[in-house]
Amino acid sequence: MEKIEAIVERASDGTFSVYCTDEMFTGMGDTADAAKKDMMIQMEFFKQIAVEKGLWYPAFLDEDFEVVYKFDTKSLLEYYSGILSLSGLEKITGIHQKQLWNYLHTETKPRKAQIEKIEQGLHSLGKELTSISL
Repeated sequence: MEKIEAIVERASDGTFSVYCTDEMFTGMGDTADAAKKDMMIQMEFFKQIAVEKGLWYPAFLDEDFEVVYKFDTKSLLEYYSGILSLSGLEKITGIHQKQLWNYLHTETKPRKAQIEKIEQGLHSLGKELTSISL
């Protein structure tokens, strides 16, 4: 199964966009999920038109494929701000919440090491949550 990478970003007006890193497809919406859905609709529409007109289209559209979505740091923090508090993120990442606030509310971009701490912290949290048995 082919994996297609796509980036999810939040715009300054609060809407979301999704774009493939190595393909031509994009999507937009009021939420990240709506933008993802829009991109999938655009992929299907493109294939349909290409087939009807006998034009080229990417081969992966004929097969099972998976889109792997990645958020930029600011968009991720904004998207989950109603679920994860900055103090909670500080606990799982080791990054002071004032610094996380800067990533969220200013144009300050984290260094690669900080991005990796955020990623590792969220992955660790995810593993813990998926191991819970009720």
